[in-house]
Amino acid sequence: MSTHHQRIGINMYRGLSVAFLVAGILLIIWGISASESFDSEISRVFTGSPSDKAMWLLVGGAILGITGLFGLFQTAK
Repeated sequence: MSTHHQRIGINMYRGLSVAFLVAGILLIIWGISASESFDSEISRVFTGSPSDKAMWLLVGGAILGITGLFGLFQTAK
């Protein structure tokens, strides 16, 4: 593979990593907002934890964010 093609591959990988990181941050923000919603408060009263939607948003955001950070550090080598 030529150097030009390797550079394009690294840039695409870096772009995808940044997209994962941004999407992860947005999902975490949305999850925090959902955990403070009225539905989540009702769920917290009965179950002691936020709604399933809020939890999935937070977990998904954390996974995407960590994946994005890991990808950025891999391309820095």
